[in-house]
Amino acid sequence: MAGHDLDDLTVLGRTVREPIDHVEVFPAPEHVTTVTFATDEVSSVCPITQQPDLSRVEIEYEPDAHCVESKSLKLYLWRFRDRPMFAEALAAAIADEIFTSAACKRVKVTLTQRPRGGIELCAVAERHRDA
Repeated sequence: MAGHDLDDLTVLGRTVREPIDHVEVFPAPEHVTTVTFATDEVSSVCPITQQPDLSRVEIEYEPDAHCVESKSLKLYLWRFRDRPMFAEALAAAIADEIFTSAACKRVKVTLTQRPRGGIELCAVAERHRDA
């Protein structure tokens, strides 16, 4: 997990030419109740056929003390490009990363895999802190 201070941000404002293993976070502003990220550019590889899978990912989380820095999220998602993973496992991995690194109250990741063979797949992974 990355640091919790602006001085600990390592990718923002820098040229980074490789994926990273964890998202970076910064202190959450007061009164921010929900943050949503969406992208159509997440790719992975089918673990059986090795064919590329392209997905839309929407991440919605409720911050506690920290927010996810968006450039680090982009670089984190890049790490799945050549990784063999089923869509359901990918959604769960992203939810786990946001939940753990940002220590958020709750996170919901909706991953919609583009149709291959005429079938669209949608997987939802959620994590939340017990009250």
